[in-house]
Amino acid sequence: MSVLFLPLILSLNMLFPSPDGIREGIQGYVPTPEAAAAKEAFRDDKFGVFIHWGVYAMLGHNEWVLYNEKLPIKEYVKLPGGFFPSKFNAREWVAQIKASGARYITITSRHHDGFSMFGTKASSYNIVDETPYRRDVIKELAEACHEAGLTLNFYYSLLDWVRDDYPRGDDNPKADYAHYLDFMCEQITELLTQYGPVGCIWFDGDWAKIKKPAEGEELVVDFDWGYERIYKLIHSIQPSCLVANNHHRVPIPGEDIQIFERDIPGENTSGYSRTSHVSSELALETCKTLNKSWGYDIRDTEWKSPQELIRILLSTAGRNANLLLNVGPQPDGCIPEESVNRLAEMGEWVKRNGESIFGTRATLLKPQPWGVLTHKEGCLYLHVMEAPEGGSITLPFPVKAKVVQDFSTGASLKFKKGKKDFTVTLPEGVDCSVDYIIKIEGRF
Repeated sequence: MSVLFLPLILSLNMLFPSPDGIREGIQGYVPTPEAAAAKEAFRDDKFGVFIHWGVYAMLGHNEWVLYNEKLPIKEYVKLPGGFFPSKFNAREWVAQIKASGARYITITSRHHDGFSMFGTKASSYNIVDETPYRRDVIKELAEACHEAGLTLNFYYSLLDWVRDDYPRGDDNPKADYAHYLDFMCEQITELLTQYGPVGCIWFDGDWAKIKKPAEGEELVVDFDWGYERIYKLIHSIQPSCLVANNHHRVPIPGEDIQIFERDIPGENTSGYSRTSHVSSELALETCKTLNKSWGYDIRDTEWKSPQELIRILLSTAGRNANLLLNVGPQPDGCIPEESVNRLAEMGEWVKRNGESIFGTRATLLKPQPWGVLTHKEGCLYLHVMEAPEGGSITLPFPVKAKVVQDFSTGASLKFKKGKKDFTVTLPEGVDCSVDYIIKIEGRF
């Protein structure tokens, strides 16, 4: 990017103001050169697909069925004996996901029910040892991703509703967290040494050990998960592997990605975020569902429209974040048809407009009532999702424009240069129902 007016460029901290001293949360952590490069590549990717899949799919009531429906553990652990996803085809999954325009996949290697979807030696409670299927689906997916040029990331649960050594509470006298931590580190080592290059380890479940504050009290984290050991292990085995943790708090040393569950950065409509802080040093990622559920739920038919999903992608890109969009495969191993169709429609949009998303940043202008702005070397992209008042958009910084055009048709648009701003006039009756893109080539 050619920068003539550096003071006018807004950093992410300016876009999303943070409390004084909040940067201390990640002081002391200096990413390896490999991790720093991987973080920039991750920012370029902008779009990934989340996969929540496990034996819980057999019951069709999403991934929390064991906990939510208070099922007896001794009966739940029998589910693997009937798990046989006969239609699973890793290459078909990857083809369907790649057709959406997504650049990476994050899959649940082990969810809160403790069942490992890979051939681990650390526990027999896994897809290879406990099911009649006896295939390592993670290995097959890793091979398919590497062939297709997609990055593979692993979701990993910190908590476990089944293991005796996990400190679940008073009902678990056999709790031994030191032993459980050793188990997790053994599994993480397997994931990082047996499946080729891994883009990220994506942790979840930290909230299980947070003391719920009374009204007026501050949040108390009174449990040591051993993150220093876990994070150092990851970076030592694969220096370019990024660390993400869905703990909803200010990032801590060793983390490379800040996650926003069901929310775009800077918002808390879902009620999960425990901080308003948005990191300027970490990569950002929003995870969202295609319907309302993560894991397969036969009851959930509230599907988001392709138009809504495209706008979510734009809203995240316009906040310098990636979108991780979830699918919950069926027990037979197929991704639901409704999910495949929506991914395909997003893919058609991405084919036409991906230039304005991939490889861009969003640090020049905060989101506006009309939409968002993305940019990369020599180009600005105005994503107009609401018709601007007066029919024009004024950018609060000067632009030496060479080309100002309708991105989809190439038609030239009227513009006016100011000493301190730049104004573009939209054509009358322009369709902003999804996204009207204006491309500006020049110096800014």
